[in-house]
Amino acid sequence: MGQLTLELRRPIGVLLTRRGQVQEVIVGTELTLSSATLTLFRAGSRALRGLRFIRTQLQDQPLSQEVLTDLAFLRLDLVGVLSVADDGQLGQLYLANLLPPNAAAQLFKVWQSIPFHSVRVAFDEFIQDLEAELQQACAQYAVAHGKESAILVSASVKSRAEQEERLTELAELAASADVTVIDRMAQRTSDGHQRYLLGSGKMKAVLIQTLHRGADMVIFDQTLSPAQLRAISEMTDIKVIDRTQLILDIFARRAHSREGKIQVELAQLRYLLPRLSGRGTQLSRLGGGIGTRGPGESKLETDRRRVRERITHLERELARFARHQDRRRSRRGRYGLPVISLVGYTNAGKSTLLNVLTKSHVSAQNRLFETLDTTSRRLRFPEDREVIITDTVGFIRDLPQELVGAFRTTLDELREADLLLHVVDVSAADIDVQITAVEAILEELKLMVIPRVLVFNKCDQALPQQVEWLCRRYGAIGISALQPASLRPLLTQLELHVNALLPANDQTAQALQGDDEVALATYQ
Repeated sequence: MGQLTLELRRPIGVLLTRRGQVQEVIVGTELTLSSATLTLFRAGSRALRGLRFIRTQLQDQPLSQEVLTDLAFLRLDLVGVLSVADDGQLGQLYLANLLPPNAAAQLFKVWQSIPFHSVRVAFDEFIQDLEAELQQACAQYAVAHGKESAILVSASVKSRAEQEERLTELAELAASADVTVIDRMAQRTSDGHQRYLLGSGKMKAVLIQTLHRGADMVIFDQTLSPAQLRAISEMTDIKVIDRTQLILDIFARRAHSREGKIQVELAQLRYLLPRLSGRGTQLSRLGGGIGTRGPGESKLETDRRRVRERITHLERELARFARHQDRRRSRRGRYGLPVISLVGYTNAGKSTLLNVLTKSHVSAQNRLFETLDTTSRRLRFPEDREVIITDTVGFIRDLPQELVGAFRTTLDELREADLLLHVVDVSAADIDVQITAVEAILEELKLMVIPRVLVFNKCDQALPQQVEWLCRRYGAIGISALQPASLRPLLTQLELHVNALLPANDQTAQALQGDDEVALATYQ
């Protein structure tokens, strides 16, 4: 290697396996692993790649920051740089290796330089000890948490305060998906259409930190384009997802009804289709079999075709659900029962309010997107006047278009509403943002023409003076769904709307039967 370096006047490096076999020879200072090497030798947050890199150089200089970055980013066993003198003599050897997570937050250890002919390193013993330390550190972390972990990243032109606000919401989404958040990173970018969303150097720094902290994945607050997702996937073995994928995963966990599961799968496939690439694509769960592959058709083309066929099938299923809902709504219309729909930001307390008003037992846990399936219950006022109250999926800012399209049959339930109760979490730090996000989705669905009543929920979690001021500012009714006595002003307002919509009718108590799945309850 020393002689070839002198002849070529360029550095030469070798990538060695743990058995000492040469995996690659690299000429120059740029350490870029081939796709074949990346496939054979995978790295992760809990293991090294199983390769060490030794490179020559014409000057006697210590390890550069670029070499140390490659060591951390590629999860190499060891890196070394060997100086070659003008007469061909081998000089000093500079070595470095990664360290397990430690209190000093040191990524790597740089060894003291050693004359090449004095090197006495028992590599087998060294790497066994290092791997044992890494595994022990990761095992301690896994025992403490017992679930997947992630680092959250926001990269946009928004201010730091806005990014931190969005990262807080992203952390809540991650918690709702049973993901432990280890760290958060915010980066202001001038252009959100870069190849890696972040610059390549910053992207490497994020991935290095992810590996060093033992995280299982990186979650971006922004939606990654298909090109960006492919570029990042080619750069690392770490799982990288975006906000849309995280929300889709939560929806997949929460969907219980047949219709809800179909809508979630449809949204997932619509998101997946433009992001399919030839690297490791496997869609065996989507069906297929003998006779499904055309002559000369590639695996990627087959996968795309199967996804499109599955999307078409699911769309037909949803069309049947939509016809069934139309029949239900027409029956309600014949009896003239008013419909009040609860809308609002996710986790604003809509399901809890439904339970209190109608003496129901709908699941209402304190987490984002607890409710996906539409629920209808009956509320009877004094004088035997009744209304149907429906609870649908909560909204969120920048709601993925795949979800809006897939859940359109569910959201169409709102079109039949005579009144919308817009429920807002008054204890939220970003009330304006949440109200604007919900109104933007209602505008997109062309539902702003329906009368609305603004309800500030969770007033028991805010100062009374603040609640009173906010209610005056927004013209809202303040309640706490956990304190039934606070619901009197809301019930009075609802009764006024009902009286305007529906004259007294003794037959409405028998109005809904059979497949309407509406429970009768009287608020005392």
